[in-house]
Amino acid sequence: MPNMDMPLNSLREYTGSMPRPADFREFWDKKVKEAWEQPLRYSITDSEIPHSETTRYYDIWLDGMNGAKLYAKYILPVRQEKVPVILQFHGYPGASRGWFEQSSFAGLGMAVLAMDCPGQGGASIYAGAPEGTTAGDHIVMGLGGEPEGLYYVEVFQDTCLMVRLALELAELDSERIFVNGASQGAGLGLVCTALNPQYIRKCAALYPFLTDYRRAWDMDRDVIVFDGMKYCTRWFDPTGAKLEEMFYKLGYIDVLNFVEYITCPVMFGTGLMDAVIPPSAQFAAYGKMKCPKQHLIYPDYGHEEIADFDDRIPDFFLKEGE
Repeated sequence: MPNMDMPLNSLREYTGSMPRPADFREFWDKKVKEAWEQPLRYSITDSEIPHSETTRYYDIWLDGMNGAKLYAKYILPVRQEKVPVILQFHGYPGASRGWFEQSSFAGLGMAVLAMDCPGQGGASIYAGAPEGTTAGDHIVMGLGGEPEGLYYVEVFQDTCLMVRLALELAELDSERIFVNGASQGAGLGLVCTALNPQYIRKCAALYPFLTDYRRAWDMDRDVIVFDGMKYCTRWFDPTGAKLEEMFYKLGYIDVLNFVEYITCPVMFGTGLMDAVIPPSAQFAAYGKMKCPKQHLIYPDYGHEEIADFDDRIPDFFLKEGE
């Protein structure tokens, strides 16, 4: 089997290439506090998908950070008792998955709250933006100013609002809040879990994006999801004089610098043939976790649907003691 990255033994030893800003913890303590102090304003209406005898389908609009308007799908199984809930985050630069696909969780007795990231392929809108997608380059959006202005700083705060929403809805079991996502969704899920450790019970993360940007740069992977870095340097730093400054600032939004704060169990998946997110970047994030964890490695899979990982999620979430 060809290698897309390092040999497996080297992958397990790699610790990442991104700097950690000196005030990282203080910065994010402040940002989490902002997200938890903002008034929680939302509306819930019936979706265009008709309710069934077993499942209810709702649209949620939530006031996001800094004036953003967040949209989320809400899928609720019909039960007498409170039900566990999955905070579902989507891949880049897309939108929450379809109602039909996510109804599988409802069939297992779990609700789903699936947030659309502002300015991507879904309905959510960040403040001041025109309606519709901004397509790409989100990792460098706001890079010309202070770290507070980075696009993903706001989105990471928005994930905290989703935790607050899950705690607010009376039909949901606040003791069983789970997080799930792949690619960007996995990166957001890991950050959400790290920023809200007292509320998240378990996290499933498949090949996380937003991880070890410098490694992607060094491997010449600044294409597809990482291509904003290439355009940023070509247009604003053609000699590379500010390259270290760029990666230092991106350190505020790199998953590598969050995962040590996760305390709940994590199920993590990596395809060794991943041509989008370097496996080494993923292994670095996994290696930095101090929580109970398991790493499912798929030698012949790339950045694609991995049915085996999906099939393990329900048992991982619902089985006690893991």
